[in-house]
Amino acid sequence: MNFKKIIAAFSVFISVINFALFAQQDSLPLTSVVEKTQKLLTSYPIEKVHIHFDKPYYAVGDTLWFKTYLNSNMTNYQLSKIVYVEMLNGRDSVIRILQLPVKEKTANGQIVLDPETFKQDNYRFRAYTMWMANQGPDYFFNKVVPIGDVLRKQLYTHIDFKDVSANNVPATEARIVFKDFSGKPYVGKKVSWEVISNFESIAKGKGETAADGSLVAKISTDLKAKLTEGKLVTSVVLANPDKPAIGTFPLSDALNDLDLQFFPEGGELLGGVETNIAFKAVGSNGLSREVKGEVLDKDNKVVANFTSEHLGMGKFKLTPELGTIYRVNVTVPSGSNYSFRLPRVRQSGIGLHVDSSDSLAIKVAIVANDTYFERNKGKGFYLLAQSGGILCYAAQAILNNRSFNASIPKDKFPTGVAQFALLSSKGLPLSERLVFIRHDDTLKLQVQTDKKAYAIKDKVLLNLVSKSDSGATSGSFSVAVTDETKVPYAEDDENTILSNFLLTSDLKGYIEKPNYYFNHINSIKEAHLDLLMMTQGFRRFSYRDILADKYPQVLFFPQQGIDITGMVRLKNGMPAANVGLLISIPDKRYNAEARTDENGLFKFSNVVFTDSSSVTINARGNDNYRDLVITLDGEHYPGINKNPDRPDELQNMDTVLKSYLANSQKEYRSEFVLDEVEVVAKPVEKPSHKDYPALSGLSPIADHVIDGKQFSGCNDLLTCLQTQAMGLTYEDYNFYVTRDYNGGNRTPVQVFLNGMAVDVNALNTVMPAEVESVEIFTKDDLGTVNRTYQSNGVLVVNTKKKPKGQSISIKDLDKLIPKSNIITFSPLGYFKTKEFYSPKYTTIESKNISDLRSTIFWAPNVVTDKLGNAKLEFYNADGKGNYRVIVEGMAPSGQVGRTIYHYQVK
Repeated sequence: MNFKKIIAAFSVFISVINFALFAQQDSLPLTSVVEKTQKLLTSYPIEKVHIHFDKPYYAVGDTLWFKTYLNSNMTNYQLSKIVYVEMLNGRDSVIRILQLPVKEKTANGQIVLDPETFKQDNYRFRAYTMWMANQGPDYFFNKVVPIGDVLRKQLYTHIDFKDVSANNVPATEARIVFKDFSGKPYVGKKVSWEVISNFESIAKGKGETAADGSLVAKISTDLKAKLTEGKLVTSVVLANPDKPAIGTFPLSDALNDLDLQFFPEGGELLGGVETNIAFKAVGSNGLSREVKGEVLDKDNKVVANFTSEHLGMGKFKLTPELGTIYRVNVTVPSGSNYSFRLPRVRQSGIGLHVDSSDSLAIKVAIVANDTYFERNKGKGFYLLAQSGGILCYAAQAILNNRSFNASIPKDKFPTGVAQFALLSSKGLPLSERLVFIRHDDTLKLQVQTDKKAYAIKDKVLLNLVSKSDSGATSGSFSVAVTDETKVPYAEDDENTILSNFLLTSDLKGYIEKPNYYFNHINSIKEAHLDLLMMTQGFRRFSYRDILADKYPQVLFFPQQGIDITGMVRLKNGMPAANVGLLISIPDKRYNAEARTDENGLFKFSNVVFTDSSSVTINARGNDNYRDLVITLDGEHYPGINKNPDRPDELQNMDTVLKSYLANSQKEYRSEFVLDEVEVVAKPVEKPSHKDYPALSGLSPIADHVIDGKQFSGCNDLLTCLQTQAMGLTYEDYNFYVTRDYNGGNRTPVQVFLNGMAVDVNALNTVMPAEVESVEIFTKDDLGTVNRTYQSNGVLVVNTKKKPKGQSISIKDLDKLIPKSNIITFSPLGYFKTKEFYSPKYTTIESKNISDLRSTIFWAPNVVTDKLGNAKLEFYNADGKGNYRVIVEGMAPSGQVGRTIYHYQVK
């Protein structure tokens, strides 16, 4: 639905209501509520980012292709021109940061999953604009992307858990099966295992694999959280005792635990008012659990029964009595029983009850219980409804009856999540209810191929047609064609451009199977979606803050390009005003000039360069250039939050992705794996803390070591360390030992660079490519470093040893020393995109070449013309079976669409 039309309709609607207001003047006029809400809309427009991937999962050796879409609730302001895409590993450490230029609301890129950098893990993609960062990382796009490995792995595993807790002691039996890739079990292999939770060892043991390759580890601890938040690490001796195979398993599934939450409609259980009570049941792994149960009053009488309807959610009716504490007995399919309590019954209150099942109107009932009515009779209240940051409905009335009903046309709202809020006459929130409004106004996409069935390596002619509710429309689309036999997946599990922009981006918390609510829609799914609305919180809009004039703090503005900023000082530390600067980027043949202001600050705006570019800023054109010192402003990136989609991580990746990994093994083995040869040579000694006397008192083995290869693709060492330094927390320009920091100890870690104690900011001068390793010591057992530097913990950065060569003169050496008035650096530039290679099989010789690709075709920049048409062509691979075509995209108006098409290859 067009947002401009919504705003126009809104202003007329409010004026009509104002004529119908009651004569009583409350302490907060309706016009004031409207004005404050509109201020938020006009001053703080909402941006959302979505990523379309060519596949839902990958293998090491693949190239991961993606396209980003940027959308907003406003059409009359300048969108951000830069989107950031981050790739994080399972420990929430940043592996890649890509800076993508946005053109026509879209950008695209790719990541080569090379074996030197990537290993099997559940990776997370996070995407955002700096404008979105003003509201924090909860508003960013997040998606878990599993990446398996068949190139260098010897060990393939499957783990199951059995809850054996007893006498309030949490305990589990973990049964791990160890096999090679062919499925042959490793029999009689020695295994040692350890459970790590919050960087502490809480259990360990040893054993030997049985005839089926299995080992059972019995784990118990004093606290449930220690177990479910920990990881089981196994070490299996295969051929080389010095190089055991390591396996890591999250323990979130270890206990047969249940969390059951109750959500009275409107927010509160009101004494004497019949209420719909929704509920949601999840396990310790964050995924839903099916339940059935009964509600008992103070006399142990059953007053309600319930059964979950969908993904652990359901609802039941109850008229609660004042002073009664309601107990709930619950049973899960395994037979385990649990007990809970309903929320406390409120003596006085008023609440919203909403019925959105009618296709044309939303029926709202406002009901007050007797106590509230007697205390507030004759007072005013407000009913407001907003969607996408736009106030769509506002009404004011007087509490003259215990109930008040309204029928609100759905056409006043855009498609998406609508928030209904009941406010007191003073603007205090009384009740809230979320409703999903669905109009038939998403893009209608049609895909057609010249045939429904093809032979292998046949040419495919594909036609795409895009239509909106007003007819044919142009738009920007991404098209992914995959071999469904090699890449099976569940459509309901995906977070698509529809489910993301219209649903999940506006809700708090994890949403399981988000595309279920957009895939083959029917009345049952609409009812399930309403359950989701009753059990999820709204993330964007707080009337309490708005009416108190508390608006989001703006630290970042919508970026229109890359800006390079900094300061020029004199050697005495004073700012240098009116200094001329020259910036040059040789590989882009780019030069520009700027001058410092009265505070010595400078800025080069909209500089265009790529990641590999070397940038030089020169102040030598000034008469006093020898006295000038140039410093650059650091890069500012949002903090790393915990993965909100952790439940989507695959536990048994080797099993779940078996068919995909089997194809990857055939596709990449010859390309990446060399024959084993025996090398007789003296090992190269790599630098470590043991090379430096000042650090000789530390343990010979660091608690954590980061290989320098992990900084491949990193542009700023300090930024990357903030997420990759295991066991450390970065806060206020210092590192702290996480375990001690959480306990209240604010003593910082001491940083060493090649054995020399330095300030944390000194790491900004280190090129990530020059780092050999980073060693982290969370403990200094002898205290030699901690006592000397009044620190707690040690972080050691070792740079690569320079190769020995001929001696050089002092004159030549002077050339190598950087000048303060010239600075050369390689900042994060625009990411270089590549084109997807699509082979053409036009000759007999080319058709004889083996083609095991799983992604058959990827086109991220498909643009339909004014008639809504686009034509594509590509060739099939060797795989036979069903091929899936997925199209996602967006029209200039912001309307989004998605469709799936299948054809056969025989």
